[in-house]
Order: sequence, then C-alpha cells, then structure tokens
Amino acid sequence: MKDDPDSDDRTAPAAPPIEALFPAARDNLRAACERLKIHPDVFEELKDPRETLSASLLIRMDDGSRRSFPAWRCRYNDRRGPTKGGVRFHPGVCLDEIQTLAFWMTFKCAVADLPFGGGKGGVCVDTKALSKGELERLSRAYVEAFSSFIGTDRDIMAPDMYTNGIVIAWMADEYSSITGRPSPTAITGKPLAFGGTVGRTDATARGGYYALRHLEPALAIDPDKSTVIVQGFGNVGYHCAKLLHADGYRIVGVSDSCGGIYDPAGIDPLAAMEHKHINGTVLGAKGHGKTREMSNAELLEQPCEVLVPAALERQITAQNCDRIAARIILELANGPVAPEADAALTAKGILILPDILANAGGVAVSHLEWVQNRSGFYWDSSQVRDHLKTKMETETQAIWSLRTQMEVSMREAAYIHGLKRIAESIEARGTEAFFANGGRL
Repeated sequence: MKDDPDSDDRTAPAAPPIEALFPAARDNLRAACERLKIHPDVFEELKDPRETLSASLLIRMDDGSRRSFPAWRCRYNDRRGPTKGGVRFHPGVCLDEIQTLAFWMTFKCAVADLPFGGGKGGVCVDTKALSKGELERLSRAYVEAFSSFIGTDRDIMAPDMYTNGIVIAWMADEYSSITGRPSPTAITGKPLAFGGTVGRTDATARGGYYALRHLEPALAIDPDKSTVIVQGFGNVGYHCAKLLHADGYRIVGVSDSCGGIYDPAGIDPLAAMEHKHINGTVLGAKGHGKTREMSNAELLEQPCEVLVPAALERQITAQNCDRIAARIILELANGPVAPEADAALTAKGILILPDILANAGGVAVSHLEWVQNRSGFYWDSSQVRDHLKTKMETETQAIWSLRTQMEVSMREAAYIHGLKRIAESIEARGTEAFFANGGRL
C-alpha cells in the first residue's frame, strides 16, 4: 500500500511466470494414497475442493472512480473441522493458486493435528498502488462479499501475504458489523487489542525454527558453524533470521522484492530490518564484511548450510535447482520448491523441510487464538511458545521417523502423516465396502 512498504506478512520477490500449481498438489495426494493403500473413497473426496466462491469487489477509489478487483474464497475440506486459512492480497493471485493453497492448508492442519480443515482466500491486487483508505475499503468489501461463506464454525480467516494486523482488524470489524455482534472467533491473526493472541506475529517463523532446531542432532548441524540465507525478508523471514541469529547461526543473505544482499562475514538481521524500515528495502544495508547486492534469483544460489525461502511459490525450479548450494531447505513460504526441482534436490541429498510442516506454526497459534476467543481466557507468551514448541517438535519427530521407516523424502512423509489423519475422519463416516455390504454393522 502507499506509504507503508512493510505491510506484508512475507516480502515477496517478483512473481514467477504463471504455472498451474494444483495438478502437482493433486499428484502429491495421489502418491501418498497409493503408498498407504488408502481407500479410493479418500482420494475421490480430496482430489477437488468442497466449494469455491468467486466475487468482484467494486470499491470507490480516492479520485472518485470505481474499480473492480477479482476475489476468491475456497473451503477445500472440512472433515476434521471448520476450514481455516489466510487471505492473500497480491497481483499474482488467481483461482489455481487459491485452490492449491487451500489444499496445502488442509494437509498442514492435519500434520499439526489441529481440529481444522483447509481454506484460503485472496484478491488480485497490488496493495502498494493503493492508499490506506482504498485498502480499507477493499478489505471491508472482501468480508461483505464472503460474509455468508465464513464464520466461527464454518470458515475462519487469517492474515497472509500483504494482509497485516490493520487489514485483519478492518475485516474483523466489518464481520462484527454484518453479524450485529462481536465475532472475534471468525478471524484470527488480529491485533492484541482486537482479541488477538501474544505470539502470533512470529509464530510461522518460530514454528520453522523449532522444527529445524529439533533436527539439529539428526542432521549434524552446529549452529555456530552454520550459515543461513533468507529469501523474503518480511515478517516471517525477518523473525526466522532473528531467532537463528540469536542462537549462533550466521545470516549471510537476505532479500525482499527489490533484491538481496549477501555477505559471507555475516549480516545482523536487526540492522538490516532497521535499514529496510528507513529505506523501504534491504538494498544498501551493510553486513560485517564485503556486502554484495544481487537479485533474488542469484541469492538463492549462494552457498549456505540452510536456505530459507520465505516468499512466493515456485522460486526453486528445474531451471535453477542444479545451482542450489544449500544442504538444507526450510520452506517457510508455501510451495517455494517446484515438484521437478524437489525430486532433483532430494536426489542430490539436499534435505527439504516441507512447507506443510515447516510453516505450520502460524496456523497452530491461530488455533490457540481461536480457542482463547471462544473461552475468553488468554494465555501469556511463555504458554503460547511452550505449546507451539511441543507441537512442532512432536510432529517433526513423527515425520522424521516416518521418513526413516518408509525410506521416503520428508515431503512424502509429511503428506503420509497428514493423510492418515484425514483418511481416518473420512473412513469413519463409511466407505464403499461398508455400503456395498448393505450398511450392516
């Protein structure tokens, strides 16, 4: 949005060429079903979203004109509970992306063992071209358009790319106005004064941080000797860099939508973010040695122990995967590694901590916010962090054990782990075999 360059949840580099994401997501589902020999009923239910609604948001611009913005909301599957997912404002948003993100969220909630299904929403808009007044009108128009689609026990919204605390506050306020009563449980990621929870701001980053640290012994990682590159220095990327830096990891590269900086001697993430707040970009920030500026694409290819893609989908593809020099990839973005690149990187021995595990911290703490809103009792930061740490370590260990037992990648293990839980819920309602037998108990 105008005059607010740090409004995003993740700072995104330029979007890659549009390529359908959903077919690859469905392929992951099919592979997991085949490996587990899951009943065909499960694949039949999960291969398509339960329902998707599209709308055109018509708002008045500051110059008096009216402009229409395409918008979507998808409820992918609700077998394990009400659907849950963020709202993304970005010029690259499209139906394929929204459906895919909702699919991933379905598995993410199952992997984290949360009582939610997966949902997602978005508006095709460049928020940097909007004034704050225009952004508010757009945010409220989104809720008005989808008010019958969302709700506390049906579909719960949350922040995503370029929808920060104030956007979520406008949305929550609009929903309460429409329903005629305070409805804090319909939207999570709210500011604290609006019924939010402590620990939500850094939850996505902290969840990935806990997962990585839990695997340090298994992966033979020594923080004091390990280097990190973070692509996407928005809220998520910044907090991940800050947490790892505090534990001894050396941050050697960070980037935002304008480009990146790389310094083998190290970069102080706090100083880099201060520079970004003043200048609107990390470009020009200095590290501890000879700092070089480069594109996002170049930064991805620099040597490091841990590469953290924290921006958009499909940043690592078949075209650049052979030049990736990291040993570990921590996916804090959704779908940053394309399927063909995933297979090539795994074959090279690069370990990928997949998005449906690594960035599940955000929805895990959103669940806590939802629970606190329903009960009216709020936890302190230590309770939230302790719960998140236990959650992430438990699920990370379960997926690591599956990987070892079944000799599959971490991504395959994560899908298998989540699919087991979803399948149990679907099969509990009866399968083809049950009904073919006349439904006899």
